[in-house]
Amino acid sequence: MQTLRLTAKDFKQSGSYWKDYIGPAIAEGFDGHVEIEGGLGYVKFVSLNVKGHIIAEAGTGIEAGEGIKAGWGIKAGWGIKAGWGIKAGWGIKAGWGIKAGWGIKAGWGIKAGWGIKAGWGIKAGWGIKAGWGIKAGWGIEAGWGIKAGEGIEAGWGIEAGTGIKAGEGIEAGWGIVSLYSWIKAKLKISIHAKCSISAGVFQTNGPQDVEAQEIDGKVAWGNVKILPKEEMKEEAKKESLSGKTIKLVIDGVEHEATIK
Repeated sequence: MQTLRLTAKDFKQSGSYWKDYIGPAIAEGFDGHVEIEGGLGYVKFVSLNVKGHIIAEAGTGIEAGEGIKAGWGIKAGWGIKAGWGIKAGWGIKAGWGIKAGWGIKAGWGIKAGWGIKAGWGIKAGWGIKAGWGIKAGWGIEAGWGIKAGEGIEAGWGIEAGTGIKAGEGIEAGWGIVSLYSWIKAKLKISIHAKCSISAGVFQTNGPQDVEAQEIDGKVAWGNVKILPKEEMKEEAKKESLSGKTIKLVIDGVEHEATIK
């Protein structure tokens, strides 16, 4: 498989933040790899469809007015953005965010330093991970786990082979299912339809934990664990200290005080 190496001379600065591709024509289904040198900022194609991999080195992001597709993997030092869909036979990885007007699909994993967003669905054969949030107009599905630093949101359902975890909330229009492991959110887990939340459906050890400060929806399978809210933690902390005597040294003089 040949490799098409693109450098600064193949792009021209537009009137916006990106550089337009002006290099040699890349046919749909190009039988090879496309590699783009680093430090170019965002580079934009009408569409990009290759049988091999697409790699943009550190400091370069990929954007397409239509779709981005690779038979192997897609990787960018910055972000990956397409007006239509993003699809890779292997994995998709971006140092910043991944965004598509339609769907995002990878045979392996999807990973972004920031957020992942799709107008339709997000699907990965392995895991999905984002430093910030994950959002899809339809469903989010992963063969392994789904993890986000902030929230996870889907218009339809959320499904993972292993665990689902969010730094803040998890929300789905339909059901939320983790086949073998737990479902955890720091704040709230909620569903908006007459579906259910299930954790550890295929786990031989029985139901797994469904954990959050608030759970809005029926847990059909799982061990419900309601986390204490921050204000409750503060109250508990105050109660544990109430009545205790502490010693303070002020201007070299020792004083005793009782916490009320």
